[in-house]
Amino acid sequence: MSWQSYIKGFKSYLQLEKSLSQNSVEAYLRDVGKLVNYLEAEKLSLNVDEIKIEQLEGFVKTINELGFDAHSQARIISGIRAFYKYLMVEDVLSVNPAELLSAPKLARKLPDTLSVEEINALLASIDLSTPEGTRNRAMLETLYSSGLRVSELVNLKISSMFLDVEFIKVIGKGDKERLVPIGSQAIKQIRLYQDNVRVYIPIQKGEEDMLFLNRRGKRLTRMYVFTVIKACAEKIGLQKVISPHTFRHSFATHLIEGGADLRAVQEMLGHASITTTEIYTHLDRDYLRSTIMQFHPRYK
Repeated sequence: MSWQSYIKGFKSYLQLEKSLSQNSVEAYLRDVGKLVNYLEAEKLSLNVDEIKIEQLEGFVKTINELGFDAHSQARIISGIRAFYKYLMVEDVLSVNPAELLSAPKLARKLPDTLSVEEINALLASIDLSTPEGTRNRAMLETLYSSGLRVSELVNLKISSMFLDVEFIKVIGKGDKERLVPIGSQAIKQIRLYQDNVRVYIPIQKGEEDMLFLNRRGKRLTRMYVFTVIKACAEKIGLQKVISPHTFRHSFATHLIEGGADLRAVQEMLGHASITTTEIYTHLDRDYLRSTIMQFHPRYK
């Protein structure tokens, strides 16, 4: 079988057996595609079962020389490992050459956050006299109120809104459902949007249940949400580079800073592992460090 046949099988494996999102599947396929391109560039016309650790290490060395940062290298290596794990599952290989492939050690990057004052300023900058402004305010209030991923926001359904009991149902990574609380300000803005804007939009077939729509009656794109946030940041002169994920980071950080239980925040964010959620405790650590630097005699 050719490389492309195995890659096609890998795609089906990720979609059907692993239930990954389309974006995740495409990312894995791009990673394997980089390996294939490397082999072609090096004129290594090897079959899948002929690849050894030496060729894979040469590939890693090349992506490093091409300037990929440590996080990008780690992601690509993760994709290659997943591909070879699939080949082992399918009994294509008896030995996994990617098993000993080492990834660069990553420093734990602390996410950018916004203060409560910056969040309020961004939201207040939206012009509520326009239909788009009313929708955008509801959209960003929801993003911050419930800590949603941007993909979860744009795919939010009316049938998943339980506003009377202040909860929404979210479809997260791997199509996993979770119930997330939603605050009174977000509920107020959503109802204003539904009653005064959405009701007048000519909705396209198949989009009837989508909450946030553009003027043509179709669901919003993730890029559009980026654009809205960027425009708000420019309007208030915010110097930070922010994205929809910044709202999610801020949601989690403000909860942890206020004393919220880490397990509860993990559940609301939809993190599979609590170690992912623990990154949001950085503010507490910074506060403790500044306190000891200020008051401990050996730190003065």
